Amino acid sequence: MSDAPVISVRGEAVVEAEPEIARLSVHVQSQETDRRRALDRLTERNQRCLDLVASYGEAVEKVETGGLSIAPLLKYKRREGDVRAYRGTVWIKITVVDFGVLGELVTRLGDMERAYVDGPEWALRRESEVYRRAARQAAHEAVERARGYAEALGSRLTGLVELSDEGLGRDTGGPVTLAAAYGRERSRGAAEEPEPIDLEPVTQVVRAAVEARFTVTPPELNG
Repeated sequence: MSDAPVISVRGEAVVEAEPEIARLSVHVQSQETDRRRALDRLTERNQRCLDLVASYGEAVEKVETGGLSIAPLLKYKRREGDVRAYRGTVWIKITVVDFGVLGELVTRLGDMERAYVDGPEWALRRESEVYRRAARQAAHEAVERARGYAEALGSRLTGLVELSDEGLGRDTGGPVTLAAAYGRERSRGAAEEPEPIDLEPVTQVVRAAVEARFTVTPPELNG
């Protein structure tokens, strides 16, 4: 074990970047007095939603079904057997990469029958270069801070003992949600498309921190 003096520091970095993806959650519902009819209606509306999303091609990176349920609605909460209706719900998760179509997609989804749209949730991809950039900047900050301490003591850095990553965290400034209420029931007659809503991407703030220990030459403390 070396007896050389050691300086321990913490390096931090904050990097701002534009989001790379936007996530939407869509809940499509049906409600009928007959269980089979509720399921058939749900299947129809789910397919209509998927067809709409598919029409945007590569602008949509991923579509996933998060869950499906068919549940009876009772006339009386404490009495079994009295079913007044059956409610079906499908949860669809959508990842959009082309923000130019996002506003139009949100309004068209929200205009569908018994559809609830939640989002967008702006984000960076998990493998985004922004995270690596923040980590590198934090490491550079640790070296510069240690060098500054060493110079103040009349020393210089001679080696690295340890560098540990405190982890990377993303701060978006709080949740940002746009909710489109349940779409109205419409007749089969022609209907105008809703006006696209303007959506401004939320800047992503990535924070990184590292702890480092450096060996230094003996300090000049008599100066």
